[in-house]
Amino acid sequence: MPKPTLAFNNQPDWSRLSVLKWVLPAVFAISLALSSFYTVPPDSQGVVLRFGRFHSIEAPGLHFKLPLGLDSVETVPVKRQLKLEFGFGTPGATNRQQRNSSRESRTLEKSMVTGDLSAALIEWVVQYRIDDPRSFLFVVRAPEQTLRDLSEAVMREVIGDRTVDEVITTGRQEIEDQALQRLRSMASNYQLGIKVDQLQLKNVNPPSEVQNSFNEVNKAQQDRQQKINVANGEYNRVVPKAKGLAEQTISEAEGYKLKRINEAQGDATAFNSQLTEYVKAPEVTRKRLYLETMTVVLPGLNATWIVDDSVTQLLPMVQGKGIGGVK
Repeated sequence: MPKPTLAFNNQPDWSRLSVLKWVLPAVFAISLALSSFYTVPPDSQGVVLRFGRFHSIEAPGLHFKLPLGLDSVETVPVKRQLKLEFGFGTPGATNRQQRNSSRESRTLEKSMVTGDLSAALIEWVVQYRIDDPRSFLFVVRAPEQTLRDLSEAVMREVIGDRTVDEVITTGRQEIEDQALQRLRSMASNYQLGIKVDQLQLKNVNPPSEVQNSFNEVNKAQQDRQQKINVANGEYNRVVPKAKGLAEQTISEAEGYKLKRINEAQGDATAFNSQLTEYVKAPEVTRKRLYLETMTVVLPGLNATWIVDDSVTQLLPMVQGKGIGGVK
């Protein structure tokens, strides 16, 4: 009886692997297509690097690039308003450079010494935009951290030139303007590719150890200024009124003076005219003066009696009529 024999097939089935010759080219083509296009967001610009070197700057939208890592793209948010916070931090900030990470760093950042060797706690904000993506990426290693360092250095310099009263009360606007101009100039000199738009002081306070004493001094200064304002208001109310009355009295006196002078000059001129006529004809002039005087005097008589030796009857003078009531 013959023994059964076992048949072994040691050759692989290559028909199953034939599908790989289509899958691998398809995967390669898809990856090639995906790596050949990129999109730049609306608020950004795309900086294209070819073989690791700067090539071009592209506007927002869909663009083509060399695939397989030959071209790489860095998107820079040139239209976004960014800010740096000093001495404090807003939770949930998307910009990793917006604030210092630790509380100790923020405390040291805002602690400053004024020009009169007083301590002050200064919190401020710097708002900026990226205006040159190429300089922002390639000139300085860490442009935003450099801007933080420059801003802190500028603020300490400006604060160190002023007294604590100027820093906390009257000099805030001047400090902001001067620090902003210096920071803009330094950012331009360092070629950060950043344009500083605004620098604004937030909270400016003395240290907590002397807060109560400073509040008392500040209150005393406010009370002093209030009393000065009240006194100035009373001065402005009383003094102009007194000056007006004085000018009115002087004007009235000047008018009365001119009136009396003119009347005296007129009387003197009239007397000289009468004297000239009197010299020419004394009798005629004397009689004319007598008649003119009587013309003025007699109409003012009401019940007057004239006594004359040549008459035996008393004749009353009635106002508006002649002797005996006859016109």
